[in-house]
Amino acid sequence: MGVELELAPDVLVPREETELLGRRAVSLLEGGPSDVAIIDMCCGSGNLALGIASEIPSASVWGADLTDSTVALARRNVDRLGLGSRVSIRQGDLFAALEGDALQGRVDMVVCNPPYISTGRLEGDRAHLLDNEPREAFDGGPYGISIHQRLIRDALAFLKPGGWLLFEFGEGQERQAAALLSRAKAYAPVTFATDRDGKPRVAIVQKIDGPAETGTAEQSR
Repeated sequence: MGVELELAPDVLVPREETELLGRRAVSLLEGGPSDVAIIDMCCGSGNLALGIASEIPSASVWGADLTDSTVALARRNVDRLGLGSRVSIRQGDLFAALEGDALQGRVDMVVCNPPYISTGRLEGDRAHLLDNEPREAFDGGPYGISIHQRLIRDALAFLKPGGWLLFEFGEGQERQAAALLSRAKAYAPVTFATDRDGKPRVAIVQKIDGPAETGTAEQSR
């Protein structure tokens, strides 16, 4: 997305599929209302927050992550790109990091690249991922969707009606993502953005005002 980032050994290195998420977010925001409020949950190095803020000059963005080193790195990246007036980085456990920002019911979009690899796979065929990057960036619990469950539930208190939730998930997790969203009974039918191989990797959904309509998931490139 044209943003140069400092990286560090104990913070996730951004992947190509996350740029898919970022570009879809930008496309939804372009031409929309000014002064939008955006949350980048599990912000890592700040790549999504900073990529979106760079493309949408009217956006105010709050990034949040858990560990000291990750938050420090994201803040350095905000400073190096001169975006400190519009991008704020907070520390805490998911949305608890934003308790002091009075964002409940005010947010136009939440984006998230959460950990989504199961604990078992990190101890098996994906163990190599932990050679140079932290477990917190990958470990999504027993089924790889523990953070997704909390994200889908807790984002509702922050999103406006009609606000967007976009999140990344692992290969083959689209049915689990769709089921979690449907179970929340607070979102419109989900659309999936696919990578260059045609695999769904990003969920795109809107919060609704009232009972959820039933519908099937759609895919889009």
